Amino acid sequence: MTAPQPDRHSLDEWLAEHDEELVAFRRHLHAHPEVSGEEYATTEFIAERLEVAGLAPRILRSGTGVICDVGNQGGPMIALRGDIDALPIDDEKDDVHYRSQKPGVAHACGHDVHTAVVMGAGLYLAHNWPVDGPGLRMIFQPAEERVPGGALDVIGDGGLADVEAIYGVHCDPKLDVGLIGLRPGPISSAADMVVIELSGPGGHTARPELTIDMVSLAARVVTDLPDRVRGRLGGDAPVKLVFGALSTGEAANVIPTHALLRASVRTPSPIVWEGVSAAVEVEVRAMAEEAGADCDITYTHGVPPVMNDEAAVERVRQVAIDQLGPDAVTEAVQSWGGDDFAWYLRDVPGCYIRLGTHDPADRGPRLDLHAGHFDVDERSIVVGVRVLVGTAEKHLRSGD
Repeated sequence: MTAPQPDRHSLDEWLAEHDEELVAFRRHLHAHPEVSGEEYATTEFIAERLEVAGLAPRILRSGTGVICDVGNQGGPMIALRGDIDALPIDDEKDDVHYRSQKPGVAHACGHDVHTAVVMGAGLYLAHNWPVDGPGLRMIFQPAEERVPGGALDVIGDGGLADVEAIYGVHCDPKLDVGLIGLRPGPISSAADMVVIELSGPGGHTARPELTIDMVSLAARVVTDLPDRVRGRLGGDAPVKLVFGALSTGEAANVIPTHALLRASVRTPSPIVWEGVSAAVEVEVRAMAEEAGADCDITYTHGVPPVMNDEAAVERVRQVAIDQLGPDAVTEAVQSWGGDDFAWYLRDVPGCYIRLGTHDPADRGPRLDLHAGHFDVDERSIVVGVRVLVGTAEKHLRSGD
């Protein structure tokens, strides 16, 4: 097989011609965000652009999300993935014309950028890909923000069939545009949810010794459960159990009969992830029993950690240095956040790439992901396209 050699000038010319279109494509998505499972207009917009390029996109059976193959059909594939859903939060930017037109919905995690990057890389490669050898698959995935993630819908719809490697980018506002963050092994964390319901007889606050003090018990669960779970898993187990919601009672002189607590559970360790739900249940039941209370526990597994393949990381590193310069690659910080890209990497090797999106000339605060004012330096789109194009071509040549 003769694979295409990287033609830097050709890619430069294509990007010079299509840069403004990719920015406009991203801004359209940003202005018209759709939450997980409702990305119908987004799906149609993506499919139409692929059809204009002479490609044959396939919409997932769920009605949202697109898969589009280029090159060899029925043989091994190299996949590029971009997620397309937005968050249910307000877009608080008031100084850009492309701010969200939907109250309560915003692309505050950069999925519009991810989609534009995969679109750009795919459109370029569609006209520069060999007819023999592995094919190229673009995956425009819905519902990344919904537990356990739309990646499972893609996989269930055959999205990983024949795929031998998968690559994707994620915006990182802590990195300046032009920088790429890489990390072999875990780059994100498993992210689960637990709901705890406690119940007791209730009573009068004048006589707490005659009943189960539900508020005190709920407070002990909040403060003590994280350490108890960590101790059961091993004192140095990398795990974060953090409560985000607690509700119990309304009257100052009434000991309530019920308490409801909600928490997230995170770990970068696949081994810890396998055992943490049992540890939570054992410790919650022990605390409830010690107090004489009843409890009901609902533990929802979210996503496993994203585990980058070492060889795939090295491939991206070499491409980034070649395309962007020797100082363009930095070590990515291991994140306690979760991402359903992890499901793909449990089945095939690949690399999730941190894409710097901060304008280095901006001396203001670096807003984090999921912030209402979140925005990006749009030069990052071209950077992402360069890296994905180079990585796909390098992976292709590795099979010579």
